[in-house]
Amino acid sequence: MDTLATRAARAADPVRTAPDRPADSLGLPPDVSIPAPAAPGRPAGAFGLPHATPVSTPVAPGRSASAFGVPRATPVAAAPAAAFATPARETTAIGALIRSHRLRIGLTQRELADLSTISVRAIRDLEQGKARRPRSGTVQLVADALRLGPRARAALAEAARQGRGIGPGRQEPTAPPTALHAMVGREGETQILASEVAESGTERLVNVVGLAGVGKTRLALAVAERLHGAGLPVLWHTFTGHRGEYLAPEDAALTAHLAALAAELFAQDGPGADPAVTAAAAAASWNELVGDAPALLVLDGAPASPPRADRLTALLRACPGLRLLVTSDAPWGVPGERIFLLSPLELPGDDTGTSESPAVRLFLDHVRRARPDFAAAPADVERAGAVCRLLDGHPGALVAAASWLVVYDLATLCGCLTTDPAALLDHLDPAGGTGDFRTRLCDRLARLRPGPRALLDALSTPAAPHAAAPGRGHELSDLTRLTGLTPAECGRFLRDLLLSGTVSAVYRDGASRFHVLGLVRAALARPASATAAAH
Repeated sequence: MDTLATRAARAADPVRTAPDRPADSLGLPPDVSIPAPAAPGRPAGAFGLPHATPVSTPVAPGRSASAFGVPRATPVAAAPAAAFATPARETTAIGALIRSHRLRIGLTQRELADLSTISVRAIRDLEQGKARRPRSGTVQLVADALRLGPRARAALAEAARQGRGIGPGRQEPTAPPTALHAMVGREGETQILASEVAESGTERLVNVVGLAGVGKTRLALAVAERLHGAGLPVLWHTFTGHRGEYLAPEDAALTAHLAALAAELFAQDGPGADPAVTAAAAAASWNELVGDAPALLVLDGAPASPPRADRLTALLRACPGLRLLVTSDAPWGVPGERIFLLSPLELPGDDTGTSESPAVRLFLDHVRRARPDFAAAPADVERAGAVCRLLDGHPGALVAAASWLVVYDLATLCGCLTTDPAALLDHLDPAGGTGDFRTRLCDRLARLRPGPRALLDALSTPAAPHAAAPGRGHELSDLTRLTGLTPAECGRFLRDLLLSGTVSAVYRDGASRFHVLGLVRAALARPASATAAAH
């Protein structure tokens, strides 16, 4: 009887035959049958039958018995139904390939497991389709044990890749939600983020932060759409309480499953629970869904409080091909986090026309949605530029302001924004998508730490000493004189304000200048409760 090494070596030359003997379709001489190998300690043949029992082999329609490794002269009898019962799950492409290669060289599942150093159960689950997303290392070990050539290895690797569509039985990459509106501007930000979280990118965790309504969700959608178009599976979870203007995926089961898994990242352990065990269990659940396949997980509207660091680390280790793209109001402050600060849209500059500014284009697009008959005259374009400057190019505020064109003209809108902008920071229609914008803005201001909040209040006081001229901004030396803080203290507080999106930075003439957004000044001057009482 052949040894295991000889049988495995046949895979390197699948058409090798004995001298002067023709080979059949599986590389076996037509008049030779391979004895069934016995598992250790068992006298049974390849299908668990005693050696004295003739092995019955099924024949596909139109094919002779020799195609299954049985001599052509041997009568083929009907096989017992239990011996070839269909597996509980339909086999996968990689499972069929592994079983075909294994039977071709006459190995049992136990023998292939011994040669590949993986478990018999893993081999069985692969062949029966229970394991659909094997790790690339597992595929390599199986290919080595079967002694596959380059073409056969490539076919096995491709079959494994196709089985990693994310989700039970998926063959197509899962898709992100569908955006309801085209994105205006942000081409540079989209390109940078897509390159960072792509399969070949350098980042595993990117957190897009910024003021509420600045466009974090829309940017994440654009990145997800681009990567999905390149073949990367995208998993998308929206946290409770966050609203996004998109059509959610239709797979309700996957959506519910993702919600449960995402909640596990933030869940606290119960009394007496071992954190290491719960983190490993959560990671195993993600691994069952994703494996080591490349994929993008978007967590949209994530809480400002960070997830469990041990569970997040275990997730990234268990799924080495997974990239996380998070949208949140504040950084998580966890190891490996890449903070991506999203600023408002670009305003008209001295070297660009007003109509070419992304902020003006967005505003006019939404004006036409409010008034379809609107035709922008040159004076209207200039007024649109003024509105954008008053609202600092903030997308959420521009959309809200445009909704008021149902009752105002542009000249009246400019006047209202100049005298009392807080009243117009909410959408005219509460169901218009940004009806709670000012409330979310005030909530973000309320979460600032005392030091940064005191600095913000000082910067927002018009009569403060060393106050900057409108549009000029403050230099760091101005801030230290204004607050009495040291440069280091002022720098720490200023960083918090920049990451919150309440303060923006302009780099001009070799110096950095900082100014408070106009809509933030409006919210500070007239809190949400005061405006609500006025309505």
